Amino acid sequence: AAMQSALLLVVRHGGRMERGGRRRSEPEEADKGRMKRTIIKDWKTRLSYFLQNSSNSNKRKSKKAEKHHNYFRPSPEEAQLWSEAFDELLANKYGLAAFRAFLKSEFCEENIEFWLACEDFKKTKSPQKLTLKAKKIYNDFIEKEAPKEINIDFQTKNMIAQNIQEATHTCFSVAQKRVYSLMENNSYPRFLESEFYQELCKKTPISRAAQGT
Repeated sequence: AAMQSALLLVVRHGGRMERGGRRRSEPEEADKGRMKRTIIKDWKTRLSYFLQNSSNSNKRKSKKAEKHHNYFRPSPEEAQLWSEAFDELLANKYGLAAFRAFLKSEFCEENIEFWLACEDFKKTKSPQKLTLKAKKIYNDFIEKEAPKEINIDFQTKNMIAQNIQEATHTCFSVAQKRVYSLMENNSYPRFLESEFYQELCKKTPISRAAQGT
């Protein structure tokens, strides 16, 4: 009889804990749901901005072509290709905008902005423009306490400071490679695990707003 009473007490106690556990988990699940919706909403806002910014910077394409190329959400299959290589992500307009939105949420968007500035710099043909762009990149990203200062070593910074005096297309090559490697090994894997990317890989779209409409 004593054993039965003890067993009954354990069963009842366990039942109360289980019910209590369910009651505690409900608000936790609700909080997680609200947090996820907030994250996705913030992401959509940033994504829309970067998509529009990308379109505005490329004036040679027609507006219709830009909207079709940049604004429409990729298929889940297309999005999944971005996980195969970092270059696949960067080469896609929508993927690049999504990655920039993600980096902004991590407060390290200066890395992708520096990389993009270097890509633009390497395409510059005019020697005069090359010098002007080199100084701007140095002022924006390299010098101490620059507004978007990137995390590179002092020696590389000094080398860049000397090289921009007679700017060539290779002025920022070493720094760009280091920032690329930093993004590929740190930010890129986190992006692939993020709510941002997981939502893009789902069959059901987040909403029309995520498509830049």
